[in-house]
Amino acid sequence: MTTETTATQMAREIAEQPEALRATLDALLPRRGEIRDRLAGRRSVLFAARGSSDNAAIYGRYLLETHAGVLGGLVSPSVATHYRGRLDLSDAVVVGVSQSGRTSEIVETLAWARSCGALTVAVTNDAGSELATSADLALTTNAGTELAVPATKSYLTQVAAMTVLGTALGPDDAALDAALVDVPDRVAAVLADADRLDPVVEQLSRGASIVTGRGLMMGTALEVALKLEETCARPVRGYSYADLRHGPISAVQEGVTAVLVGAADGPVHDAMIELADDLRTRGAITVAVGGSPELAAACDLGTGPLDVTERLAPLVAVVPMQIVIERLARHLGLDPDEPRGLSKITRTDIPTQEDT
Repeated sequence: MTTETTATQMAREIAEQPEALRATLDALLPRRGEIRDRLAGRRSVLFAARGSSDNAAIYGRYLLETHAGVLGGLVSPSVATHYRGRLDLSDAVVVGVSQSGRTSEIVETLAWARSCGALTVAVTNDAGSELATSADLALTTNAGTELAVPATKSYLTQVAAMTVLGTALGPDDAALDAALVDVPDRVAAVLADADRLDPVVEQLSRGASIVTGRGLMMGTALEVALKLEETCARPVRGYSYADLRHGPISAVQEGVTAVLVGAADGPVHDAMIELADDLRTRGAITVAVGGSPELAAACDLGTGPLDVTERLAPLVAVVPMQIVIERLARHLGLDPDEPRGLSKITRTDIPTQEDT
């Protein structure tokens, strides 16, 4: 297909991600000892976030539990802001994640967590924000100013912060650390070969789609679904493949595009290939996002296999789909920088502010 090549703000910010990742990793990796010392003695790590930040936090939770052996979970901000619940968080760390650091609901939730005995951590792109200055420990991402409404480089640098947190609390792993330092170059390689993604853009323009993943890739799957919804005005559900098999798969029929987000290795790898085979027998057109050469072969289309371990795959796999979604929006006659009805900061019902 032919897509107009006029650079949008979203496209420029996608292209800035290798440098944003390098800057964030350079700033945060040396702080792993500090993170480990400050969080010592706390038995669980809970995340408070909304939107794309919530999807980054889902990866953080999985990494903590599978790599560091630390119990993770997601806080329901309404427990703090609406129900005013009182919980014993004296053995917990609560991490507030907000690219702006001005998400009032998350700032309030972190203050509530502190009053319940939690140690608080902020992950934000603004070191001077209320979230950062009020937390016991602030992990500032170096994404730079992000002007497009859809979060791209701010999301990816939040994922990097989650990687730093998870590896700080986990065992020393020299091979993983070496691979992590190489991730910005892998993202740059994806950006350099973007035109190969046009067949995926064309397929997603044709109708209904679903997105599925599991485990460490679940947050990426949900982020892809969210970006398709908010940027391309398409109703898209993101599912764990376990949840998909528990009923919604019955709605998959001929003409549906199924996007399978996978890693090149890991314990759910083979099940993703089995799911691809099942979806194709139901008439779906399948798209492999990341994954292995075997997953790519099991699907009709793909963004290209990943050459990175499952624990780091969320730092790379989302990037080709960011490119796809920006191009799809323009193909549909939409402005990816300013999706209809959205702004960089939106109001929730209390009223507070929430990152998009």
